[in-house]
Amino acid sequence: MKKVLITGGAGFIGSNLANKLLELGEYVICLDNFFTGSNRNIAPFLENKNFKLIKHDIVDKISLDVDEIYNLACPASPPHYQFDPIKTAKTSVFGIINMLELAKDKGAKILQASTSEVYGNPLVHPQIETYFGNVNPIGIRSCYDEGKRMAETFMVDYNRKYGIQTRIVRIFNTFGPNMNINDGRVVSNFIVQALQNKDITIYGDGSQTRSFCYVSDLVDGLISMMNNKNNFLGPVNLGNTHEISVLEFAKKIIKLTNSNSKIVFMPLPSDDPVQRKPDISLAYEQLGWRPLFDVDLGLQKTIDYFKEQIKENKN
Repeated sequence: MKKVLITGGAGFIGSNLANKLLELGEYVICLDNFFTGSNRNIAPFLENKNFKLIKHDIVDKISLDVDEIYNLACPASPPHYQFDPIKTAKTSVFGIINMLELAKDKGAKILQASTSEVYGNPLVHPQIETYFGNVNPIGIRSCYDEGKRMAETFMVDYNRKYGIQTRIVRIFNTFGPNMNINDGRVVSNFIVQALQNKDITIYGDGSQTRSFCYVSDLVDGLISMMNNKNNFLGPVNLGNTHEISVLEFAKKIIKLTNSNSKIVFMPLPSDDPVQRKPDISLAYEQLGWRPLFDVDLGLQKTIDYFKEQIKENKN
């Protein structure tokens, strides 16, 4: 049994990862400051003897006995990471330094959850790992984009200097149960608005594209990357290659929810990517990984989850 630390373990992806690792028989330590994480997400694990919860902010140092570290701690939606951009940047930069120092001290492997945002508003489509990106370093999104890019830099430099076993994954749009109802991203916004028969808000004309990956596929990719025997360090893209326009996605959500919502258009925020689609050939080549979960089935599971969330909030 490995001791696995998940920073941001009470968050959307972190809690789904914790669930899978517990199923695999690992001992899971969840570290979270609960800025965007939720007690609801980890409630099913609290009685499990192989689960430990620590309320902690990775901006501050911590010492734990661990074999593996999944560093997922950082607000990931624009409303959350723009709420306190300095704190967001500190979480990425100071947080990864603290986790890398912990990995160095304990001889642990460490995986950094980076993001497709490192590509910025890409001029290359689909995005491949060798593309350096088109990022505005002084824009409203740069606290997140540049923070994640800096975290990648520390990962590779600690590997070069100290030989730490590092892994970098670049996560593309992911959805599924345990998303925050106020997440502020396309999937949660559209589903919650549709379920409440409110206007669905599209920023821009809706022609911008996204590719959505169900969370169970992503979790399998994270674990495959951590456990790969090829000494493959990454970075590697993890996401779904099925590309859809935001407008078409809104129409799909209205249909799946049988909603009476109307679509309204608002100005596109600064630096919002026009196209977002991963090239995942490297993930398949190195990890044998590709998304398998049907997107529409995943959306239905996510819709059912949000229905319960809305019902609970009313009671």
